[in-house]
Amino acid sequence: MGRYHRGVRADEPVTHRGMRADEPVTILTVAREAGVSKTTASDALRGSGRVSERTRETVVAVAERLGYVPNGSARHLRKASTGTIGLHVPEVLTRSSYYMSFVFGVVEQAARHDYDVTLITSGQRRARPPRVDGLVLGDPLGGDPVVESLMATGLPTVSCERFPGARQADGVVWSEHASMLGRLLDHLLGAGAARPGLIVAGDESDWAGSVHRGYLDWCGGHGVAPLVRRVSFDATGDEIRAAARALLAATPDATTPDAMDALVCAPAGAATEVAPLLREAGSGVLLASCVDSAATRMADPPITAIDLRPREAGASCAELLFELLSGAAQAGTERVHPIELEIRASTTPRP
Repeated sequence: MGRYHRGVRADEPVTHRGMRADEPVTILTVAREAGVSKTTASDALRGSGRVSERTRETVVAVAERLGYVPNGSARHLRKASTGTIGLHVPEVLTRSSYYMSFVFGVVEQAARHDYDVTLITSGQRRARPPRVDGLVLGDPLGGDPVVESLMATGLPTVSCERFPGARQADGVVWSEHASMLGRLLDHLLGAGAARPGLIVAGDESDWAGSVHRGYLDWCGGHGVAPLVRRVSFDATGDEIRAAARALLAATPDATTPDAMDALVCAPAGAATEVAPLLREAGSGVLLASCVDSAATRMADPPITAIDLRPREAGASCAELLFELLSGAAQAGTERVHPIELEIRASTTPRP
């Protein structure tokens, strides 16, 4: 028969049905090896169509043996899909470790669905909608024109926390920040701090607004006069420290005879900025953060903080978006993302 057999050279390694060892494994390869049509093989691997269980098992076993990997690009083309989702985070917050973890959570979940992620920030003004199948909005700020334009595209959208504007995303993943702050303040009260102060950003963010409301509600319920300083969302270390100094210098009067004895910092990174200042003042003020991070965990002493579990939050937002895209979830779906209070040495009970 010579050096060739069925189109394969005699010195080339041959697998099943004359397939060369270096030949790429496609759906046609799987179908040929399983002895079925391409359509049957495709339906069997997708779990669709009228395929008997025996045939489905045969095709799946052959695909696994050959190491078949579906062509994601081709699949997205058949579905008239871009194979990409958009992720928007406020540009002033991209320096935060919280948002970096949130981004990784979205990207990891997208990869599980064979999707890519396009990052969109508020500095990107677009003349046309982004070429994506849907959008995840990380803590969208009210009044952000880019967020407004993204929500007006009609693309399926999921936001982490509610959007403090006229529109609302198709899906929302939110956390009970106000009640968690109440738990934190109860802990401070139990540690001997009866007059907590708060540094918080503006209500442009649903998260910051919830923290502020939780603080005011707690103060009202405990007969404590609020002690608050507001800072910008992109506040510098100097701005944070100036707010802390102002709270420390607040003069007690007849209606508020107690000086501040605990400080809760809402903005990410703020607690670690003011920790040295509190030590130098020697005031004995307890310190806590509304955002946990490696910095709060490694501070001296470690800082009590609320763990917002950002990586899991990002994954939850992405998963809800994919459920909206597939029809498994309906517009208007909201899910609660659990958060946790981590008690550390910075709020050790006062003598």
